[in-house]
Amino acid sequence: MGCRLAIQAFSFRLFSLYEAIEKTATLGLKYIEAYPGQILSGDRPDLKFDYDLPDDVLAEVKAKLSSSGVTLINFGVAWLPKDEARWRDFFAFAKKMGIETIAMEPAEETIEQIDALCQEFDVRVAIHNHPKPSHYWNPETVLRLCEGRSRHIGACPDTGHWIRSGIDPVEGLRMLEGRIISLHVKDLDELKPDANLVPWGLGKGNIAGQFAELERQGLNPVIAIEYEDKWEDSMKEISQCIDFCNRINDQEKK
Repeated sequence: MGCRLAIQAFSFRLFSLYEAIEKTATLGLKYIEAYPGQILSGDRPDLKFDYDLPDDVLAEVKAKLSSSGVTLINFGVAWLPKDEARWRDFFAFAKKMGIETIAMEPAEETIEQIDALCQEFDVRVAIHNHPKPSHYWNPETVLRLCEGRSRHIGACPDTGHWIRSGIDPVEGLRMLEGRIISLHVKDLDELKPDANLVPWGLGKGNIAGQFAELERQGLNPVIAIEYEDKWEDSMKEISQCIDFCNRINDQEKK
């Protein structure tokens, strides 16, 4: 399966960004998707990772990533600054940090301006979904917003949230064919809104079917593991997700 496996740093929300980077390296992953507002480091809890950090601090973050062998590939789930005058600063930050894609849930009326900024800075925006009744819970809404937009605008399906909203993940991926940029992948023990999170392949989310559908579409997306459970120590469960992905890849090679 062609993909770039990443960790969503929210999996380590009880830790600093620097600790999340270290944990990502320990897991053997090369990519991380950071989220806005995470404490930068334990010795400086007043600094939180976001677009408005000064250049010297951003340079420090880049050095930490480089020394750890980890690439900051995505950023999200993010919201545009309230002050529209700072939207360009937001995209300039993404470009400066080498971020490929920003996962966000934008107001629909802003999509034209967002698309223009995406093209100017060559940074993509992938529309993320939270569970029903959030605005983008239905992939049809995401697909409609993408219509007529550049290829810089697409989708970041959260397949676990789809399950909680009654959407079959494989069908959702088929619906968004041609617009999928990145994903947040979760597996759940039941097909219901209050289901519990489990490592990939141990639940009802048909993770293998999701990967097969991505393969059918010929995609090379960023797939982020977002393990929102066992917050104090989820390394074992995340490792199980990575092992499942590796087994799928080995089967495809055979």
